[in-house]
Amino acid sequence: MPSWVRFRHDGTDAFGRMSADGASIEVFEGDMFREPKATGTSVPAAGATLLAPVAPGKFIGLWNNFHELAAKLGAAIPDTPLYFLKGGNSLAGPETAFSAPPSYQGKTVYEGELGVVIGRTCRNVDEQAAEAAIFGYTCVNDLTALDLLTENPAFPQWARAKSCDGYGPVGPCIVTGFDWSAARVRTLLNGRERQNYPLGDMILPPARIVSLLSREMTLEPGDLIACGTSVGVLPMRPGMEVEVAIDGIGSLRNRFVAAAEKDTA
Repeated sequence: MPSWVRFRHDGTDAFGRMSADGASIEVFEGDMFREPKATGTSVPAAGATLLAPVAPGKFIGLWNNFHELAAKLGAAIPDTPLYFLKGGNSLAGPETAFSAPPSYQGKTVYEGELGVVIGRTCRNVDEQAAEAAIFGYTCVNDLTALDLLTENPAFPQWARAKSCDGYGPVGPCIVTGFDWSAARVRTLLNGRERQNYPLGDMILPPARIVSLLSREMTLEPGDLIACGTSVGVLPMRPGMEVEVAIDGIGSLRNRFVAAAEKDTA
């Protein structure tokens, strides 16, 4: 299955396809989503820095989209996506460090998720057309400043809690032709497994999510939808490494650091 990446090499940002052995990147030009053209050149992966594989115009996240977590929370099963938007400033790539805002002393939690990358414009489409509009899949860590979410009892602040700088790691690649239905999401904290849940437990599967969202907003190439998380979400402390792994896509690793350490990185 092709694995598309964005990367920085010799001070230049580019995109391409990772080789099957992960040793090199075949460089492309143009638009990843509209007939990209191979340049005929490759670069060694070891000499490139992977970026977030997509720079979304819209970064959408779902809440309460897994049966097991809904049962644990006593939450009703939704008929439509319960979603929020993450700020573009939250986007982060693989192996990058993130920190809580200096003014925030509360809990930060990880949420390992499957990410859906849109490949063509779709508006008010049925599920068949929605399926065709999906370019591929990636890993997402939908980090949350948990205490900001409920700071004001009169107004849950989803966008604020989800949009801190660096609170949306994505990667390491976008895999096309990926069968999500048999895959599992694993989240590890300092190498210790904290989440391991089947994507087949989704309440609203990817094509239905895309179709329903498209009834209310036009989805464009590069838009990213995080499908929600399941049980096992816990807070982190600075100094910890969090890894979101999906077999067939890869591992997304990021380190949580103190704000002072991030400022000097």
